[in-house]
Amino acid sequence: MSVEVLTFGCRLNAYESEVMRGHAAALTDTVIVNTCAVTAEAERQARQAIRRAHRERPGARIVVTGCAAQIAPDRWAALPGVARVLGNAEKLHAASWTAEAGGAVSDIMAARETAAHLVTEFSGRARAFVQVQQGCDHRCTFCIIPYGRGPSRSVPVGAIVEQVRALVAAGYREVVLTGVDIASYGSDLPGTPRLGQMVRRLLALVPELPRLRLSSLDPAALDDDLWRLLAEEARLMPHLHLSLQAGSDLILKRMKRRHSRADALALIGRARALRPGIAIGADLIAGFPTESDAAFAETLALVEEAAIPFLHVFPYSERDGTPAARMPAVPVALRRERAARLRAAGAAQARRFYETLIGREASVLAEDAARGHTEHFVPVRLSAAPGALVRVRIVGADETGVLAEAA
Repeated sequence: MSVEVLTFGCRLNAYESEVMRGHAAALTDTVIVNTCAVTAEAERQARQAIRRAHRERPGARIVVTGCAAQIAPDRWAALPGVARVLGNAEKLHAASWTAEAGGAVSDIMAARETAAHLVTEFSGRARAFVQVQQGCDHRCTFCIIPYGRGPSRSVPVGAIVEQVRALVAAGYREVVLTGVDIASYGSDLPGTPRLGQMVRRLLALVPELPRLRLSSLDPAALDDDLWRLLAEEARLMPHLHLSLQAGSDLILKRMKRRHSRADALALIGRARALRPGIAIGADLIAGFPTESDAAFAETLALVEEAAIPFLHVFPYSERDGTPAARMPAVPVALRRERAARLRAAGAAQARRFYETLIGREASVLAEDAARGHTEHFVPVRLSAAPGALVRVRIVGADETGVLAEAA
């Protein structure tokens, strides 16, 4: 194996890993580790992967990049076997991947533009990711990512359209729009187009794209065009994943989030009124500093009150340099216990949601010969050719997803 890419973290990292794979294709015996800084666990897994790569491929050249490497390059450069540390900007430039290129980490906070890169293959994946935005202008008290990604920058619509057309031509049937804060799309572009306007133009200009999905959205920033599309556009998948983080107004305020508990409930209600049956997902943090039993109970109750079937739960993880890291901490064991309780509540809601689908037909993107996902991102067990869109009838459900047969 000449070039191996190990990816940690978000869909944006997955997209950028494919950019690097293309740029580094001519290199020999190289391992690229694309790190994540969201949690201490993500960093631990990346360090473990580097040590394993050095042990199993002692002659390989290890290149470390991504958010964790951007924030603390010296720490990663000191690991055994690491030959280079590349910043988040440098990793996307072809010139950084020539055999003679040296390592560099730029001042990411000075970044003012996001380059577009044409990717036509996502190794081992049935759906494709397209970067539409980069960085974040907000400063949630728990989050280190703005320090690894810089300010918000948007990819022009024309470049997004070109990328999606290339992916559809390569055989991809579903595209996921991704970034750090895609709900802020367009604020830095001429005319300040919003996310909804961009999505509308994309769907109009690439009519051959069957399925478009959005990654995580800030509930404080959904625009009117996006709401109309959600109601009217069948190719925009009925799946809304929200960066809620908590269900307690006090904790949301201390997180410096821009929405309230009532805002979240109203938004979910509006989505279900416009698109009956829509699947709702949410990011939640368990054990944020100062979170009392009562505050946690509010978040736990939100899962049931809003009937949220798809949860992405993190036990709170201190990030050096963030305001939350200086707040009174919740014991680690209690964070983990609360995270487990949230996951259990989410699993119960998921099972209920899956059972409502029994007897219905669905369109499934097959990800391998035995599984796929519906329009609602429900996991399906079936038999189909990977990458195909197949029509199925849902005949059963359990806690892991649904069972389907050909319609």
